[in-house]
Amino acid sequence: MLRYQENNELHRDFHGTTNMTIEYIARKYGADALKEILRRTGREVYRSIREKLAKGDASELLEHLNWFYFREGAPYQLTVSADEIKMEVFECPAHKHLKTLGLPVSEYNCLQTSEVNAGMCENTPWESSVEILGPGHCVQTFRRKGEVEK
Repeated sequence: MLRYQENNELHRDFHGTTNMTIEYIARKYGADALKEILRRTGREVYRSIREKLAKGDASELLEHLNWFYFREGAPYQLTVSADEIKMEVFECPAHKHLKTLGLPVSEYNCLQTSEVNAGMCENTPWESSVEILGPGHCVQTFRRKGEVEK
């Protein structure tokens, strides 16, 4: 069971708040400070995911990815093998909502995904990467360290 699984009303406006907050932190304190905050979020807020990944168990990560993107109605494709998890997000729900609000997407928005994912994988047998394919379109990959791309 997910440590944090919101089942109540979905308030997408948090995307606007998050976007403005990461922009503010990066401008005021620099990109390195933002990266450390985001990585710490991955380590601490998603601690139970990281702890399971450290034991080789990716079940909670899979549940997390499925739940949050499904809940937002985001089009995605999840491909899972024993040593690799790939999640292609065809339309980022944050980007979509920011457009709806008429707000620009921060240049640091995708950094949020890559650094939080890296924090979740820190000190585990897993590593992560994010490949940006276009605005709001990315592939998040979680791979067991030492595995070569097939």
